[in-house]
Amino acid sequence: AGFAQRWYRRPLRQTGPVIDMPVPASFNDITQDPSLQNYIGWVWYEKEVLLPLRWLQGDPAPRVVLRFGSAHYYSIVWVNGVQVVEHEGGHLPFEADISSVVQGSPGSLCRITVALNNTLTPHTLPPGSIQYMADRSRYPKNYFVQNTKFDFFNYAGIHRPVVLYTTPAAYIDDITVTTTSSDSVARVQYQVSVAGSTANSLSLSLRDQEGKVVATGDGPVGELKVLSPNLWWPYLMHENPGYLYSLEVRMQAQLDGALLEDVYTLPVGIRTVHVTSSQFLINGRPFYFHGVNKHEDADIRGKGLDWPLIVKDFNLLRWLGANSFRTSHYPYAEEIMDLCDAYGIAVIDESPGVGIKLPESFGNRSLQHHLAVMEELVRRDKNRPSVVMWSVANEPASELPPAAHYFKTVIAHTKALDPSRPVTFVTDANYALDHGAPYVDVICVNSYFSWYHDPGHLEVIPLQLTAQFENWYKTYQKPIIQSEYGADSVPGLHTDPPLMFSEEYQQALLREYHSVLDKKRKEYVVGELIWNFADFMTNQGTTRVLGNKKGIFTRQRQPKAAAFVLRDRYWRIANESSCLPPAITSHSLFL
Repeated sequence: AGFAQRWYRRPLRQTGPVIDMPVPASFNDITQDPSLQNYIGWVWYEKEVLLPLRWLQGDPAPRVVLRFGSAHYYSIVWVNGVQVVEHEGGHLPFEADISSVVQGSPGSLCRITVALNNTLTPHTLPPGSIQYMADRSRYPKNYFVQNTKFDFFNYAGIHRPVVLYTTPAAYIDDITVTTTSSDSVARVQYQVSVAGSTANSLSLSLRDQEGKVVATGDGPVGELKVLSPNLWWPYLMHENPGYLYSLEVRMQAQLDGALLEDVYTLPVGIRTVHVTSSQFLINGRPFYFHGVNKHEDADIRGKGLDWPLIVKDFNLLRWLGANSFRTSHYPYAEEIMDLCDAYGIAVIDESPGVGIKLPESFGNRSLQHHLAVMEELVRRDKNRPSVVMWSVANEPASELPPAAHYFKTVIAHTKALDPSRPVTFVTDANYALDHGAPYVDVICVNSYFSWYHDPGHLEVIPLQLTAQFENWYKTYQKPIIQSEYGADSVPGLHTDPPLMFSEEYQQALLREYHSVLDKKRKEYVVGELIWNFADFMTNQGTTRVLGNKKGIFTRQRQPKAAAFVLRDRYWRIANESSCLPPAITSHSLFL
């Protein structure tokens, strides 16, 4: 109806009833309306703003840009009734230059209208399908459900900040930075692109955390040499983790007789990543991932950006002794990634390629979209020192023959976009049947022994987990990460001997895994990521009581017994590292 009646041409309040909706937030849990909680289809947002007059004047006038941090899933945006951008994908930013639309009417309200659709198809990322129920004796007319092959709630809405900003008519469009280092010198290679003018000059200065200029350069391509550099180290690997320099890029350009200037400051961490047949090296030293998998998920706001929750989570990560996490199963907010850079939390940066199970999701249409998503992800996060590996998918049906060409292509494309980082995908397939594994740099394996397999039988874990590692390593001779493992536990449910869903069973399962991991991390296992950091919402189902309960913290971030098991383990592993100064303790670092 909104398209047929052209709602974007007038204020939404003139089209019918409207409700207030906070942004950023998922719309699902904001109201008491159950039909909105599970709604599938188009929703319409609107915001009216008054732009400063200085944004609309000048010769040449500045660019006015409308930017969305993310909106799930498919977005069409109008400004004052004029379509300015269309975007597919729910977890990455997009923007539009709206200068020509707004600069003709200074002093008038700027009306921003967004039509947003959360429907998933076999060709979206993540995929899904719509199933119509034709049996009129059991379902109303036109009744349908959205089916997905992933285990988290498909929250929808404008999940991240929407901002208006300006640049000069000629501006710094993109910066790419890569770094190399030795004991006494580091090199920062840069490439800068300018849009809006070919008559421009660029100057660059690199400053340390005290504001001292340590290197300078000029031109669009070059190299900065840093003597006695402070390297970017992960948390608990160095007494000063997450060290960031500031790269100031200054552009001057001539345009229509006017001199324009644009300045952009980029945080830069100097570090290297290298993978051998049995090690993951950061700055030439072996790195062991002892971390978590997470979700952007919380009460009421769903996947909406929530600063207090973000800061709480990072405090819990540091309390836990976690040095890493995977952005399961989609790119996280830029605000989260900023803190990873600053705190030294290593990140496996994952695309929304989760639930790729159907054969039609491996076709060319899906593949082309997956390639486009990786381009967006790499462009957004390529300069982040915290991002040490790309993950292109989670638990796809990689045993299907088409998966070979599909993942060979996606991984090769990602490596072409960014040759400086290893690339993986996370598998739960049998080692002998996985068609995508030959193309990854690190084997990432999910397994749930004595939970989804042999439920309740903790005694099988040592045999099965050992066989899993040995089979994968014998076949591929690549380092391995236990990228998921865990068990559901209902807070406050206790049994002795341990039974499934009790806090004791979750503790016992973790300890069985840890006994094997302690042996294999001396050989070729380079990491372990618990599933999950915190309980999270899922679709309703007979195995889900208000969501997935595999968190070591509740959804409200209160620790279960397993959190203390993991904390003791992670701090022990950190203190075993020869890189960690002996004076560092969990207490002093947390403060």
